[in-house]
Amino acid sequence: MAARGDDVLRFGPMKPVGLPEPASGRLPWAVVQLRQEDRAGQMWNLVGFQTRLKIPEQARIFRTIPGLGEAEFLRWGSIHRNTYLNTPGSLTAYLAARDDERLLFAGQLVGVEGYTESLGTGLLAGINLARLLGGEAPVVPPPETMLGALLRYVHTADPARFQPMNANFGLLPPLAERVKDKRQRNGRLAERAVSAMRAFVRDAVAVAA
Repeated sequence: MAARGDDVLRFGPMKPVGLPEPASGRLPWAVVQLRQEDRAGQMWNLVGFQTRLKIPEQARIFRTIPGLGEAEFLRWGSIHRNTYLNTPGSLTAYLAARDDERLLFAGQLVGVEGYTESLGTGLLAGINLARLLGGEAPVVPPPETMLGALLRYVHTADPARFQPMNANFGLLPPLAERVKDKRQRNGRLAERAVSAMRAFVRDAVAVAA
């Protein structure tokens, strides 16, 4: 990311939106997020610091961050790559193997990114396996919901150019009417998603009964 320009990191993992300095109220140029890794509060993770930098260069740069000059670094940054299936070319709409409907996949393996996204596909896999074992048809949430939109993406994307995706409003079908204000538009998309999910659950329960 840094190779693309001096300001790129300010709009990525170091984006300072909503974090003014308490004393002055000024907005910093960039921020570093620390995530606690142990109960004692002795280990903290620098969020979003995957890097190809050599260890001596990492040490030099990280120690320029205020508060980290005397820090002890337990593990240095590195690049990791997720392994995932070519889902649109190999799985069904409900993320099952095409030659075995009871072999279901979920999480990063199917090309969704993020804890919530992985949790959602995992829950759906469990629900559908239970339905299949009970003689019921599998279900897929409507595309107006975020989970349904993610499933539609990983199932219908171009297999030759498939890349993992996390939840975002751009996956949802557009509203019937145009709403210029982004906050209002997203709010209406969320309201529509809740209504669609409630109807989906209600219909699924009715069919099961």
